[in-house]
Amino acid sequence: MAGPRHPVSVSGAALVQTDRLQTFAFSVCWSDDSDTFARRSWEEFRRLHKTLKETFPVEAGLLQRSDRILPKLTDASLLVHWGRTGRGLARLQLLETYSRALLAAGERVTHSPVLTGFFAPQPMDLEPVLPAGSLVILPALQEPLPGPTGSPAIRSQEAQSLHCLQPFSTQDTWGQPFHARAQEALDVLLRHPSGYQFCASHAYESSQADELSVTTGARVHVLETSDCGWWLCRFQGRTGLLPAAILQPDGLGTLLSGPWLHLRVDGGEDREGEAQSSPKSPQATTLPPTVPARPSWSAIQSCCCTITRKALGQYPGCHGPP
Repeated sequence: MAGPRHPVSVSGAALVQTDRLQTFAFSVCWSDDSDTFARRSWEEFRRLHKTLKETFPVEAGLLQRSDRILPKLTDASLLVHWGRTGRGLARLQLLETYSRALLAAGERVTHSPVLTGFFAPQPMDLEPVLPAGSLVILPALQEPLPGPTGSPAIRSQEAQSLHCLQPFSTQDTWGQPFHARAQEALDVLLRHPSGYQFCASHAYESSQADELSVTTGARVHVLETSDCGWWLCRFQGRTGLLPAAILQPDGLGTLLSGPWLHLRVDGGEDREGEAQSSPKSPQATTLPPTVPARPSWSAIQSCCCTITRKALGQYPGCHGPP
């Protein structure tokens, strides 16, 4: 991969409430064209602001006020209606404005380890599901977040019901058996139009032409899974193989990725604009997983369906060894 990357854009995505803790979810685009999600608290932003002022005293205007290019971190008013939820949504907008101003402060700031490290994926960002009882509140598109007299702008979601064409068996998100009968109506909870969305729990550097290179937290689309330990994926316009051991469901990323989301809370009732997390959250991975040895190309093809085998020839780098 190319040299150190840095964030190029930051967009506020959602307010996440877990018990009394509020965190703010942001979609971060990087200089290597990858994108990740980051969840940070208000206190973490305050610590970032303090560190930036200490690291860049000139840019902070501590030596001469006219030299100041670092933005101020402004808090939301206590007079915002709708309690802490309304204030949290207002903070989300303020933090998005603050983050974008930081990225406009010049390369010395944007390329610094302080800012890059802050938005780099942390273990919390890579967990496939949110903590039990979490509530995700999505601000409406092209609508202002609540002011002193406003109400929280919540994006409503519409249910999508599909019928299963053939009997199918798998495991649910808790590892329990899941069976669907032919013609059975199913409520779609999470779906992405171009494949199954996963994220990389660890970075991977390709060693062969038919493999992909990814950074930690990068969101990829899995096109074909197999039992050989390597999956066919799509990332940054390229199709290639990645070790399945570094891939895990992109929980928050999928949840915030658009109008193909259908939300259902306990009791079977739909709730507009609020998503409750799964009641079970796995522990974050701390050690790099063991990457299995690459099987032969013919073995990989034998695990793919006929459509995928025909499609492999359409992508450079996926023809197997010469």
